[in-house]
Amino acid sequence: MKNIVRHDFHLDRQRRAQHKGHKGLVIWFTGLSGSGKSTLANALEQRLHQEGIHTYTLDGDNIRMGLNGDLGFAPEDRTENIRRIGHVADLMCDAGLVVLSAFVSPYRQDRNAIKDIVGPNDFVEVFVDTPLEVCEARDVKGLYAKAREGLIKDFTGVNAPYEAPLAADLVLDTSIVDIDTATQQLSALVAQHIKND
Repeated sequence: MKNIVRHDFHLDRQRRAQHKGHKGLVIWFTGLSGSGKSTLANALEQRLHQEGIHTYTLDGDNIRMGLNGDLGFAPEDRTENIRRIGHVADLMCDAGLVVLSAFVSPYRQDRNAIKDIVGPNDFVEVFVDTPLEVCEARDVKGLYAKAREGLIKDFTGVNAPYEAPLAADLVLDTSIVDIDTATQQLSALVAQHIKND
């Protein structure tokens, strides 16, 4: 971009990590609405907080109430939504936080773009692979019912596609794995990535 020059500050990612006692990390939860992404992120954040890990959770609905309130759910808007979130997550990771990002993020290309933004060493993809029928039965927000009635367009799993990850770092089906077991697996995965060398 013209007339824009990156400013490098004296404190870098490594020094921030040393100050916090752990590296920053972006954990990207992806899956259908109702799969358990936010529930897992919330449980993991509580556990990490108890362990003294500095965290922040980015959640789809919360982001769309503010930063991305101008975007809809058409494919191009979904891509822009995820692109913006990826840059925010990267800044937070740079600050030394473990960022728990819970977004449907249905397109593989968009998730790969986030991995490129953050860098492969600081990005963990968690596929919450809960079956559609389970997600729809939960339907805590009533969104599947509205989509089936034609009241919501471009709803992932009903009238818009979801592209499952090909090589997620962890796959969890919340219809099979209980929250405690899943949180233990997630915590162990985080511990592997945030150790200061």
